[in-house]
Amino acid sequence: MNKYLPGIFAMAAVVVASNILVQFLYGQWLTWGAFTYPIAFLVTDVMNRVYGVGPARRVVVAGFIVGVICSLIGTQIMLQGDGYTYPAVTLRVAIGSGTAFLVAQLTDVAIFNRLREGAWWRAPLASTLIGSSLDTAIFFTIAFSGALTFIEPVNDVSWAGEMLPMLGAGPVAPLWVSLGFADWLVKLSLALLALVPFRIIVGSLTARTT
Repeated sequence: MNKYLPGIFAMAAVVVASNILVQFLYGQWLTWGAFTYPIAFLVTDVMNRVYGVGPARRVVVAGFIVGVICSLIGTQIMLQGDGYTYPAVTLRVAIGSGTAFLVAQLTDVAIFNRLREGAWWRAPLASTLIGSSLDTAIFFTIAFSGALTFIEPVNDVSWAGEMLPMLGAGPVAPLWVSLGFADWLVKLSLALLALVPFRIIVGSLTARTT
């Protein structure tokens, strides 16, 4: 179990950091969390390739539990800025993150395992693309959709429901839809870039275990 601890800690760190960073805009259409969360798929895929599907699932579940605990703690930590007091992690962000994480990561593990015998790049690329799509759709809907305000009535997410042209040029849609779409595009790009560290890390860990 000790050899899985780096994966568990990495996963938990990514989830907690992303829960906080997703609440801060980078430019007009992205959040800082868009650049950190895709690392979770890299961690899962490395564990799956090096140790197998069982250990990968255990790391996902352990990372999920630790991430949820830390996120719930974050809901109790109050920050101040611009004359407002707000939690470091809102309840809706915590629930959305946890749900999206578990569904997307377990889907990633299953798809990777099905494709593991193919070309080295096919399993991590396909599993990450599908998992990232699920993650984006689930997270942004739960965290920011106006239809789900009953989850946390005191959390004002009206800013996310402002009707604007998608990415400034497309059809009119709530701001959170544009944020989710931009986030998804970043994840797709990072899924391609992640193939390089995936190859390097897997090669290094495989050499150590043989």
